[in-house]
Amino acid sequence: MTDTAARIDPSACVLLHDLAVRRDRDEWIVGRMATRTFVALPEAGARAVQLLGDGLSVGRTAEALRAETGEEFEVADFVRDLAALGFVARIGDRLVPDDQSPSASLSWLRPHHVRLALHPALPVLVGLLLAAAVVVLVRRPDLVPGYRDLLWSPHGSLVVLSAAAAGWVLLLAHELAHLVTARAAGVPGRMRLGTRLQFLVMQTDISGIELAPRRHRLTAYLAGIALNLSVASALVLTLAVTDTGTTAHRLESAALLLALLPLPFQLMVFTRTDLYFVLQDLTGCRNLYGDGLAYARYVARCAVRPPRSGRTARSEDPSTRLPPHERAAVRLYSVVLVAGTVVCLGFMAAVTLPVDVTLLVRAVRGLGPGHGLARNADAAAVLITLGGANVLWAVTWWRNR
Repeated sequence: MTDTAARIDPSACVLLHDLAVRRDRDEWIVGRMATRTFVALPEAGARAVQLLGDGLSVGRTAEALRAETGEEFEVADFVRDLAALGFVARIGDRLVPDDQSPSASLSWLRPHHVRLALHPALPVLVGLLLAAAVVVLVRRPDLVPGYRDLLWSPHGSLVVLSAAAAGWVLLLAHELAHLVTARAAGVPGRMRLGTRLQFLVMQTDISGIELAPRRHRLTAYLAGIALNLSVASALVLTLAVTDTGTTAHRLESAALLLALLPLPFQLMVFTRTDLYFVLQDLTGCRNLYGDGLAYARYVARCAVRPPRSGRTARSEDPSTRLPPHERAAVRLYSVVLVAGTVVCLGFMAAVTLPVDVTLLVRAVRGLGPGHGLARNADAAAVLITLGGANVLWAVTWWRNR
């Protein structure tokens, strides 16, 4: 029998780890920043945490709750749940085993180093920069980028390699913006590779931002988009003073398009993009994706095998257990989730996969002593970038599955 499963004596006092608490609507967000574990508790649960943290025993906490609410609470079971979450350091004289805390990216970076990232003036500066770029584009529509701007060189290998290098640099900067703003709010944050359907992405885990004020939360969620828009706006202003037809102008135009290309992807909220977290926060949902997926599966089961009665359908509907303000958002999101996933995977099967296979086959055929140096270089560039990206996606998916 483990320590957390053992019987808890009512006279036992509980030592909690350092926990952070924030009120959110009718619930309380309680979490441990060190392990990035957070839960939503009702009023009585948050009060129990407070009483236990004040040194009251399990039995006295139950008595205090009964006196305040007139209801009985199984505080011992509640303590076991807290221990399973890693919130409890000791129960009586028994130490509770503690899981190793996940390492943070750039752990040397402290909140006071980047506190300006949450300054209220920063969004204003980004807005002014964006407005200036829009004015320039209105007056100079010839600066609006098109797909031909990516083909800045007649050598395909240079185009592919430079686009890959610039794309990864921008991606790293995008995620670094999330990390910096979260760190300014006191959240450790961790950057790593991940997958979203067929896409290989870099993602930043900023669990703990839920405890920050709403302005800080939204700033952290939107920091990456703001970074892309700022880079694109700066490039527009630079293009306006660069002679057209020069190599510098062509490179700047290509970089501008690369900075803007990730932004439409953010609209794909069914893949949990930055805008997904903004949507989840604004709707007050705890787990919009998970609840939406559960509701979509329920609807699919009902379509295949309709329930025998309306009462059975209501009892099996997972959305009925959600608060009213979440229910409508989850049901609507489930439609977006299913439709978006179907379209996305269909596009991959009909377009992306055939194109990738064709390019890779051509690249393999372009290798060998029978071809010139330029042809071999182009083929190698395609194999390294395109083939490497697909291999990296497969390895990342397998590791995170």
